[in-house]
Amino acid sequence: MTATAPPQPPEPPERHVRVEPPAVPQLSMTLRTFASEDLGGWSHLVERAALLDEAGVDRLVVSDHVVFGDDLDAYGDPRTGGVEGGRQPTGPDGHWLEPLTTLAFVAARTTTIRLGTNILLAALRRPAVLAKTAATLDVLSGGRVDLGVGVGWQAAEYEATGLDFAGRGRLLDHSLEVCQALWTETRASYASDELAFDGIHQMPKPAQPGGVPVWVSGTVNDRVVQRLARFGSGWIPWGRDADPRGDGLARMREALAAAGRDPAGLQVVGQLPVVRREDRLLDIDATMAGVPALVEAGFTDLRMALNLPDDPFEARDHLTVVVDAFRAAAGRPPVP
Repeated sequence: MTATAPPQPPEPPERHVRVEPPAVPQLSMTLRTFASEDLGGWSHLVERAALLDEAGVDRLVVSDHVVFGDDLDAYGDPRTGGVEGGRQPTGPDGHWLEPLTTLAFVAARTTTIRLGTNILLAALRRPAVLAKTAATLDVLSGGRVDLGVGVGWQAAEYEATGLDFAGRGRLLDHSLEVCQALWTETRASYASDELAFDGIHQMPKPAQPGGVPVWVSGTVNDRVVQRLARFGSGWIPWGRDADPRGDGLARMREALAAAGRDPAGLQVVGQLPVVRREDRLLDIDATMAGVPALVEAGFTDLRMALNLPDDPFEARDHLTVVVDAFRAAAGRPPVP
């Protein structure tokens, strides 16, 4: 009898890493799409997004939770993906809007601001449907979408969607592999332990060449490094590695180079600390004085937590001053 060769594991999918131009320092802000209790409506959210867009903020990002369990203390446990000392901003019955649906709604009321997730628990969505949803949003928004992804910290969300929390890293990689295939191949084929298909067509493709940019969230560890090397246009540091005063960015660059990925052009989120005066009002000069050092260190997406006045005219004026001050500090021209 002729010996039969054992089955071989599937070949890893071809890399589709986007080649990014040198990044211009950008200002981003979080659009708060959650509340501890029912607000009675969300019209303020779209108004706020329109203000950020009009003032010249470069990017807005929204959060993601599909469901909650009762163990919210896990958010403060780094061993399962939480952040040491962290506290979930709502209880289990907090109201959280679905991020991609929200961004589609916001896209219709904005023109230039980029629309991102920080972060999307991508593995909770079926990969082909996620690819279609993200591509549709990118087309309708005129190529303004950034897909920030991560594995999350809560086992209950994986349990409620019938997925294995322990395998969440591989599930995320699988989702990104399928998305990249469907975004970049006219007649897509894919094979892995989770899924196989051949001759699959999905149109339209994303408006952005190479597909929707993927920003990978996580600490500097082997799985995140490999994920970022394969898929990432940008990195969203997490936990201790999110402290811009630390060495997280330097270690990530070294790890990417060792993994065969040139870290040049990598976009990186860095928190821009807000400095307040004694009267608790924003000290714009002191706040923006921190911008050059962050840019010099390699952070390209500077995220600022800014409280705005309730009055829309006051909020617009305040935002305009902040954006102009940021651009001056970052060496960029004023908003046209």
